[in-house]
Amino acid sequence: MGLKLEGVSKTVDGATHIYPTDLTLEAGTMNVLLGPTLSGKTSLMRLMAGLDAPATGRVIWNDTDVTGMRVQDRGVAMVYQQFINYPSMSVYDNIASPLKLLKKSASEIDAAVRKTADLMQLTPMLERKPLELSGGQQQRCALARALVKDAGLVLLDEPLANLDYKLREELRVEIPKIFEESGAIFVYATTEPEEALLLGGNTATLWEGRVTQFGPTPSVYRQPKDATTARVFSDPPMNFLPLTISGGALSFAGGLEAPATGRFSDLPDGRYTAGFRPNHLSVERPSEAALTFTCKIAVTEITGSETFIHLDHHGERWVALVHGVRDLTLGEEITVYLDPAHVYAFNEDGGLAAVASYAVAA
Repeated sequence: MGLKLEGVSKTVDGATHIYPTDLTLEAGTMNVLLGPTLSGKTSLMRLMAGLDAPATGRVIWNDTDVTGMRVQDRGVAMVYQQFINYPSMSVYDNIASPLKLLKKSASEIDAAVRKTADLMQLTPMLERKPLELSGGQQQRCALARALVKDAGLVLLDEPLANLDYKLREELRVEIPKIFEESGAIFVYATTEPEEALLLGGNTATLWEGRVTQFGPTPSVYRQPKDATTARVFSDPPMNFLPLTISGGALSFAGGLEAPATGRFSDLPDGRYTAGFRPNHLSVERPSEAALTFTCKIAVTEITGSETFIHLDHHGERWVALVHGVRDLTLGEEITVYLDPAHVYAFNEDGGLAAVASYAVAA
């Protein structure tokens, strides 16, 4: 039981927005669509909902082919980034509106509205109008209207993007709890890897209309199947550096050499690409075995408790994420360090050749 996409694709005026995609979402699961803007997240959701017809393939819902079925006839609810409430109606009537369209009885509507309002912590606000609520409460009202339908599939398209930091954090914590109680399939689109990790469940990474990997969120993060997935599931994006393995030695672009130990010792001689996340670059040597790189500082961004250092390493642009406020001069040289246990290796075709040691142990 659940939702299955079989070879589903989408084209618009001859341009491919979604390449043929196979994806199975089990009942009662949280599923995150993670990718940059225009990677295909909303397009894939619209195919799931029935708002758009696929160019190829089938959409199967609970073992029934619903490819040609109207969206009104499917058990689907959708909440967008620009949340919508009816301003002239109370919170109670906003939540009740889908049930009235379904011609439910007054007692059924009242019971469902109060149960959902309690779940969304809206009970004290039922008689208020949406414009009397905070932004987070308004978004909860929109979510409640989606959940009250008891839909089997709930699609959330970047629903927290327009809220301030504090409200986003509150709702990020609440949404998994809501999901657990509803038993529906949740599909949550986001551009933020951190949000995917906080939500848990499963993650599908998207890049230019293709699902590059799908699986349990921690596994996709720690063991990306290719360099594209690694780039998507890292914020800032993963750093890369050409690497050659020959005769038991690692040769990095820029001249650094090191012995091929650990997982690298099992790789055949050849050309690879090393990949490592920004938070694994350090300005203090973490160990005697650390790889040492000399770079130039291009840009610095101070966030308060952390500093993003944009680096130029022989033409390769990297980002280091370090703790604390750093007093750095643009254009000056800086030494950065990298623990070999934090390095992934990718084949010339981009496929994963060796997972970082820390990711296996995690």
